[in-house]
Amino acid sequence: MSVSDRNTDWRKKLREEIKGKARTEIERVKMPERAASERVKSQRLEVNTGLTEEMARREASRCMDCVNPTCMEGCPVGIDIPGFIKNIERGEIGEAAAVLKQTSALPAVCGRVCPQEKQCESKCFYLQKLKKDPVAIGYLERFAADYERESGHISVPEVAASNGMKVAVIGSGPSGLSFAGDMAKRGYDVTVFEALHEIGGVLKYGIPEFRLPNRIVDVEIDNLRQMGVKFITNFIVGQTASIEDLKAEGFRGFYVGSGAGLPRFMNIPGENANGVLSSNEYLTRVNLMGADQEDADTPVFRGKNVVVVGGGNTAMDSVRTALRLGADKAMIVYRRSEAEMPARIEEVKHAKEEGCEFITLTNPVEYIQDERGRVKQVKVQKMELGEPDESGRRSPVAVEGSEYLIDADVVVVAVGVSPNPIIPNSVSGLEVSRKGTIVVDENTMESNIPGLYAGGDIVRGGATVILAMGDGRRAAACMDERMKL
Repeated sequence: MSVSDRNTDWRKKLREEIKGKARTEIERVKMPERAASERVKSQRLEVNTGLTEEMARREASRCMDCVNPTCMEGCPVGIDIPGFIKNIERGEIGEAAAVLKQTSALPAVCGRVCPQEKQCESKCFYLQKLKKDPVAIGYLERFAADYERESGHISVPEVAASNGMKVAVIGSGPSGLSFAGDMAKRGYDVTVFEALHEIGGVLKYGIPEFRLPNRIVDVEIDNLRQMGVKFITNFIVGQTASIEDLKAEGFRGFYVGSGAGLPRFMNIPGENANGVLSSNEYLTRVNLMGADQEDADTPVFRGKNVVVVGGGNTAMDSVRTALRLGADKAMIVYRRSEAEMPARIEEVKHAKEEGCEFITLTNPVEYIQDERGRVKQVKVQKMELGEPDESGRRSPVAVEGSEYLIDADVVVVAVGVSPNPIIPNSVSGLEVSRKGTIVVDENTMESNIPGLYAGGDIVRGGATVILAMGDGRRAAACMDERMKL
């Protein structure tokens, strides 16, 4: 960017505004969005459109550059948050992106889908001490990554000289990609094995493009390729080849990030009816296989009255996808109140703006079929909140005699997932929990099999993108220490 470009009117005004105000008097930026009436027309139109440079630099100027930045305590991958934000404030956006890439393999992804409000932003000085809106760390992360990508000058993190040691990554979701990037930086020969035909794991099959466009994921994956990471698709470790086979090929360390792709249902009558799908299948067909296209090879049921069971981000993704597939009525049915919903506040807001209906304190008890075996109604029961459960949320209790019917020709069940069982079942002696997750040392992420590490959903059973990435980083650091011995 030239000197003359830096001296445009808005930059002068911004400098004067910031100079004339205390940082704490500047209001938090609002993310620009496409109108609901426009965005529901396509699965591919991203809802949030990103900050302008003026907006980003104004927001960056709010950062207090604390001596002890508590925001970093809330970041599972340890991003130097004040470091990248202060670069944005100075207009050095490329440098801001470089700071992000020191610790994050997926800054443009995290800037879009991570729950910053529960992590880094929840620890911000503004919120903790001043009871004001925190610095919009997530928006700024997205801005820096997008600015760099759109500039055409994408930096590649520095990698150490090759040490000749081969490591295998099983699964190309956020945890595996984070691990792969950190190991490549340390000079390892890294190969990622992916069971599906595309790289990205849940980032591709589980998150719709109106939240996270595939092209954004592809650019960040290509950055890893340029660092030397190799990717092999359509390869199921545990079936195509075993870990023992890979050891025979010279791989010395293994990281399992195979996720939790096994659908979970409620075991109620009628679940086998046509038109009752798991959110995994529903979203994978649309996000990864183009089922939203009229000529799709793998189409999906397109209902006019769609019920989505659940209250998490996956449920919001599913109900909003239903609208984009032409549903006249798309409904969330959730057994607790809206206040207990685990979905991000932003996702709930967007779903409501787009016309989704929320039926809370209500739980399905049966799916009613027509004469052809197709779901036609959902029998639901009203609930009330009782005592808190293990998670601290109040448990839903059925209200006797409160059942009623909701018309539905498609039902999407989004009540959680279970770990992918292929790796746990294929490694002799591997310690697995009763829920099917791989048991690891929480400090090192190593399993009871020396040299075999794991993280993300295959360990946690369900995690955010950034928590999964944090597992990958921790495992990379610990595997590196072990392999140097």
